[in-house]
Amino acid sequence: MNEKRDIKAQDHRAIQEPAGQQPYLRPAADIYEDSGGITVEADLPGVSRERLNIEVDGNNLTIDGTIGVEMPDGMEALHAEIGSTHLRRSFTLSNELEADKISAELKDGVLRLYLPKREELQPRKIEVTTG
Repeated sequence: MNEKRDIKAQDHRAIQEPAGQQPYLRPAADIYEDSGGITVEADLPGVSRERLNIEVDGNNLTIDGTIGVEMPDGMEALHAEIGSTHLRRSFTLSNELEADKISAELKDGVLRLYLPKREELQPRKIEVTTG
């Protein structure tokens, strides 16, 4: 399988500013492949499960999240390092992957997605018989 063809990042800049929308940050992501599928690990610090949306539309996978910075009552932020609290990352999926079987886990600010390959494309062992 050609790795560059399987899953391709669509965004090219760290900060995206779509016309008429709030700017967002593009989180860092690592992509790994094994014989059964592809794993995507995206850094989403401060994004809770409730503020995370993962969608597959056709062959496009989109990760969309909002950082929730909770201030104690009676306090306000005097300085903020992140100007945008919206995170988004999009990928184009290969037809070799089963989009309806994607699994997702969010732990310690890291989102782990597993995208399995279609069963008929996974390696299989051929049994040899003697005659």
